[in-house]
Amino acid sequence: MNKNYSKEELLRISGVNPRKCMKCGKCSATCPAYDEMEYHPHQFVSMVENGEIEPLLKSESLYKCLSCFACLERCPRSVEPAKLIEAVRLAAVRQQGANHMTPNDIPAQIDEDTPQQLLVSAFRKYTK
Repeated sequence: MNKNYSKEELLRISGVNPRKCMKCGKCSATCPAYDEMEYHPHQFVSMVENGEIEPLLKSESLYKCLSCFACLERCPRSVEPAKLIEAVRLAAVRQQGANHMTPNDIPAQIDEDTPQQLLVSAFRKYTK
């Protein structure tokens, strides 16, 4: 069953109010993954606010975000772009067949220094 996520659902999941964004770009300027992302933190906020959800659900930028919350710390209006990106990523993962990785992919990604918490978190995210 493929579910289409609405702007309202993503805002509910994330708890973010994108209307507070004044489009200053400080969130994107501080993002350590900026060069790797097709859509930057300020663009996620704007696109969700405008209801442009489908391109975000298909974007590799979802998996480039480090969830480091640098954007959240830098935002003068406390918009919290990382939480919005995480909500869109969760929506993409929850869509049947849209998982970015399977449990079988995980062993190749780990070594003896991989924290157990990372494994549990990845398993929860990518098996829904």
